[in-house]
Amino acid sequence: MLRITLEQWRMFKAVVEFGGFNQASQGVHKSQSSIHTAVNKIEKMLGVKLFTIEGRRTVLSAAGEHMLRRAEYLLEEAEKVEAVGFNLGEGVETNLRISVDEIFPQKLLYKVLDAVSLQFPLLRVELQESVLSGAIELLENGEVDIAISSVTGNQPFIEALCHIEFIAVANPKHVLHQNEQALSVEDLKSHRQIVVRDSALSKRQDEGWLQANQRWTVSHMKTSIDMISNGFGFAWLPVPLIQRELEEGHLLPLNLAAGATRKTQLNLLFNDEGCLGPAAQMFMAKLRQHSADV
Repeated sequence: MLRITLEQWRMFKAVVEFGGFNQASQGVHKSQSSIHTAVNKIEKMLGVKLFTIEGRRTVLSAAGEHMLRRAEYLLEEAEKVEAVGFNLGEGVETNLRISVDEIFPQKLLYKVLDAVSLQFPLLRVELQESVLSGAIELLENGEVDIAISSVTGNQPFIEALCHIEFIAVANPKHVLHQNEQALSVEDLKSHRQIVVRDSALSKRQDEGWLQANQRWTVSHMKTSIDMISNGFGFAWLPVPLIQRELEEGHLLPLNLAAGATRKTQLNLLFNDEGCLGPAAQMFMAKLRQHSADV
């Protein structure tokens, strides 16, 4: 059983914030005697002096400074508990679980998540980055609420979200850039291709592999970009993810006679929008709004 109430800790904090008992009385609209009583009870229970008087000023003691930090944490946690309770009462979810294909523009995703978090500050976001059918597998297994994926699976709720352009690239010093004539797909097959592995545990897909003689398979798109930027191979990479490398000259589009660019459609997938909470609904609305600019 707690012997000091939250209200007493609030009165203690108010004296510090407003700079004295009289000022706190005016600030929190309580009598000065009630604030004195609250602070005196804390001091009596703990056996410490929280304040000292210096002239006309009420100053925190060393013990008071230590207790203030603890009290602020306690009051903040109490406010969070109340907020969670109100959110639950209003049907607001506490978790938002999302799986997003790595080719989706990150800046756009961060912008949407930030907007949702401003509206629902206590929302915990669990973001899983995936490749190919990895996102749809997580959705089908009930591990996420919303998926952004190029693979649709058998989901009943699917919306086309945006198209991502891929271009064939290699480091400017790569041997593929030494040929003045336009390259064919057959020319590429004798060189190392960097391929990103499907993150699904079952029903994995191979997409974009040319059956090249040399193949390095990696788990993340960023690893592929780094390898190709350093001259270790070629691949078709998503334009939104390689803008900086293109601008800085670490990557250069290959001179292909045909097929230099490809487009992949990303989809928004969910099980039943009617079962999703307000935070998830807002996330999808913001996502639809901003994806129109991709």
